[in-house]
Amino acid sequence: MSTPEKTPADVLLLIAPGCEHCQSVLHSLSDLVKTADIGRMDVVNVAVHPEAAQEAGTRSVPWMRIGSYELSGNYSPGELKSWAEKAATSASAADYIRELLEQQQLKQAITYIKKHPETRSQLLEMMQEEEGSLSVKFGISAILEDLGGSELLKDLVPELGKLTRSDKANIRADAAHYLGLSLSPDAREWLTPLLKDPQPDVREIAGESLALLDGKT
Repeated sequence: MSTPEKTPADVLLLIAPGCEHCQSVLHSLSDLVKTADIGRMDVVNVAVHPEAAQEAGTRSVPWMRIGSYELSGNYSPGELKSWAEKAATSASAADYIRELLEQQQLKQAITYIKKHPETRSQLLEMMQEEEGSLSVKFGISAILEDLGGSELLKDLVPELGKLTRSDKANIRADAAHYLGLSLSPDAREWLTPLLKDPQPDVREIAGESLALLDGKT
């Protein structure tokens, strides 16, 4: 397998006077520019340019955009280097989404998914991880529920449908729930067989989802 080509990411960093962690993050990112792990860094003082924080949708600093990944708070030099490497290959959307959910940044995760719809399938892969934390599991559920009825969720119906054939009852149940939320007529063909699922919880959720499709709930 070939190694993904790396192109050093550019960084936008927002800081403010009196910020406890801004200087350490600024120093660490500056070092990454020197080592060419980052291509360029633009630094904005939000006390002078508050519109920068408004455009970024943040009220806290330090805030940074490394490639397409947006992070806020204090990160160690090693963590920043790791994120710079991930951004350089654009190969770690799941890691980024997982990081946001672990940090309880649900709104930011939803925004990222909507900006980068090609990452939606990562949610379904993460949903199947047995070792995933509760924060991530609840976050994934919240994201998919936020997408309810949208084309972004309807487009996932075929992939969700495949999960209804999982050998794990909890995965079948989750898939049935999200198929209902899709409000897609195509979800019916996947939900109907689940009415005969060996697990009563799966049968119940499938029935509720079919009722949702019929507009009965």
